[in-house]
Amino acid sequence: KYRIPHIQHVPIEPHVAVAQVEDSGGITLWGSSQSPFAQRNLIAQALGISQSEMRVIAPYVGGGFGSKAGVSMESLAVAIATKVKGRPVKLLLTREEEFFTAFVRQGLIAYFKMGCDGDGNLLAMENKFYWDAGAYTEYGVNITRASGYSSTGPYEVPNVKTDSYCVYTNHPVGGPMRGFGMPEMHAGLEQCIDELAQQIGMDQVEFRRINCLKEGSILVTGSKMHPIGLSQCLEKTAEAIGWGQKAEPSAPNKRRGKGLALMWKAPAMPPNAGSSAWVELAEDGRVTVGVGGQDLGQGAFTVVAQMAAGALGVPYEWVHVATPVDTRYSPYEWQTVASRLTWSMGNAVVNAAKDARQQILEMSAEAWDEDLENLDILNGMVVSYKSEREMPLKDIVIYGLPKPDDQGWIGGPVIGRGKFMPDYVTGLDPETGQGERAVVHYTTGAQAVELEVDLDTGQIEILRAAAAFDVGKAINPDMVLTQIEGGFVQGMSSALFESLILKDGYVQNPSFVDYRIATSSDIPESIQAMFVEVPQDDGPWGARGVGEHPMVPTIPAIANAIYDAVGVRFAGPPFTAEKVYLTMLEAGIVK
Repeated sequence: KYRIPHIQHVPIEPHVAVAQVEDSGGITLWGSSQSPFAQRNLIAQALGISQSEMRVIAPYVGGGFGSKAGVSMESLAVAIATKVKGRPVKLLLTREEEFFTAFVRQGLIAYFKMGCDGDGNLLAMENKFYWDAGAYTEYGVNITRASGYSSTGPYEVPNVKTDSYCVYTNHPVGGPMRGFGMPEMHAGLEQCIDELAQQIGMDQVEFRRINCLKEGSILVTGSKMHPIGLSQCLEKTAEAIGWGQKAEPSAPNKRRGKGLALMWKAPAMPPNAGSSAWVELAEDGRVTVGVGGQDLGQGAFTVVAQMAAGALGVPYEWVHVATPVDTRYSPYEWQTVASRLTWSMGNAVVNAAKDARQQILEMSAEAWDEDLENLDILNGMVVSYKSEREMPLKDIVIYGLPKPDDQGWIGGPVIGRGKFMPDYVTGLDPETGQGERAVVHYTTGAQAVELEVDLDTGQIEILRAAAAFDVGKAINPDMVLTQIEGGFVQGMSSALFESLILKDGYVQNPSFVDYRIATSSDIPESIQAMFVEVPQDDGPWGARGVGEHPMVPTIPAIANAIYDAVGVRFAGPPFTAEKVYLTMLEAGIVK
């Protein structure tokens, strides 16, 4: 049994919204939002107006981690604005109000029961989850469902029984947070995997090596696993942390340990969550890309520009992403959640760039009287491999080209359009829980830590960390590595420090004085971030998302390392110095 506490998202920018109702009846909302199109739709429905009368403008967001998905306090600003037409109404939450009123990560009580044969092959698993949704269910049911179809973790288990419940309580409202239920679920599951391996006398890495998912593995939903590099992630991480090599502690009063955990996560979303994009070229050949997804600091717009440049055939420096996201002018995007933008919005961007490219090449082929297959766009130039003729885009994309007989012109302004929706996703049978392809794909990975426990104080110091994730294709390798590093730090914060203290449903620690988060002084000297590239069949250049995933395995990796160091386990995080010391005292490890 494991109990995972509520935690707050604590983005550096709190929730803020400005709303204004025009004399015409139209409403404009400016907000720090991950979901401008969802807000347009839901608020319009609530007010009984058409979506075309509701406009949402979403500038760059100063962090969200899920707390700014969907609709929360923004609707209040709109409601007040309807009473003072023509005047803007601004609502900005203080940090204390963030703790009291914004979404929190749901609490979880989880039960795991699993068994294997003498050779270490997993045979059965029985799980039961109770998700603390709070007083209302915003995303609670969706997280409950996601934990059900991912309940085995990244392992092939032939016999599985899982019950996942969403429970109303008098606690703060549970919402989506980075990992969408997977950090909470893996926290207990990966500790049980360690315990089971130890019970049969098998090395924990070897146990995972035997049971982790490979291409063709049968998942709990009955579908087959697509090609993945989880085994490579495990090997890279174990090697990087020096698995099996025991180092001496830095002082006589300290004990050193290593821990490792695997993870998997699929984008949790409806099967018809779509993306769209447009690509427009200007007189100078420069490119503007329109998207409806949001940049929360994860670098989404950088990747959009890279993909548009690569698909169109122009330098990256030529590409500009239209901002802010504006539901009146930006193309539709479901939401910026689920680590789906590089994959879903990326597909739409690539399709839009290819559409623009096709228009340019068809125009050039007709004007030059050449076969289309002989033409290409390279570094902003249309080139012919046959005639070796070339022409810059700026001479083509607005005014077109003269016909071969010079009797008129062809072409005109080039605007490419693209969309993407995963129409191959199937549902789950309500009786059996089986489906051919219940999710679009899974991102998998491994994470390990080496730490020291101070026997005198219970203080934990993370000495180093290593992590590897299969990203399909790293569109921007540097940004992938920094996502892995940042996700580890946020996961470490939730493992060692963070917990909402509740009394009668009321938050008792609504400030950074009493709600501790990791700072730069807590970060280990070494975080070795790595990635594996096994292409995803439905991703742009094989890419899949990795934004949330580095936070998923951190709690169990640290918990397993603590056990390796001092031989104690806990019902749940945070693993504070006080909790660690008292647990060691109770176990007789210290006196």
